[in-house]
Amino acid sequence: MIAYPDTSFLCALYRRQDNSPAAAAHFADMKEPLHVSTLLLYEFRQGMRFQSWLHRQNPAQGFPQTHADQALADLQSDLDSGAVVLVTAQWPDVLSRAERLSRRHTKTGGHRGLKILHVATAHPPGCDRTAHLRQKPAPARPGCESRSPPLSEGPHPRPLIPPTVNGNQHAGKPTQP
Repeated sequence: MIAYPDTSFLCALYRRQDNSPAAAAHFADMKEPLHVSTLLLYEFRQGMRFQSWLHRQNPAQGFPQTHADQALADLQSDLDSGAVVLVTAQWPDVLSRAERLSRRHTKTGGHRGLKILHVATAHPPGCDRTAHLRQKPAPARPGCESRSPPLSEGPHPRPLIPPTVNGNQHAGKPTQP
């Protein structure tokens, strides 16, 4: 089964948060690499940059640039080592699935556009994606084994705090030399 994370999982993995131990444990126990899309990488990287900008505007918010730089470097190290792998998305198909999901579910569920795009990216056609929009596990169905790692605290990540778990190492897998 392929684990496709959401952005809150990456935040917990590369930035110290209350749910970082759960993210690190899940990541360490995975038998396959963590699969990410270019969309997910963009949203995570943008979030790190935004939080450091926010901190420069008001030191009581966001976090320092050095913390953002460390989180981005740790992610890049995991990409370079193969612990995290980039999965190619077929964007015309993803956008078509996202449009269908939006048409069916946003009026009643109020889903953000990026959330719908992530769900459409993570699941092959014909799978039940509505449970993932509601942050609940979807029932297993043949060919629909893609899943999000189990740790969601809701649709938005908790406020971020300094990036270390043990010394200077991030919450994820130790990188390979």
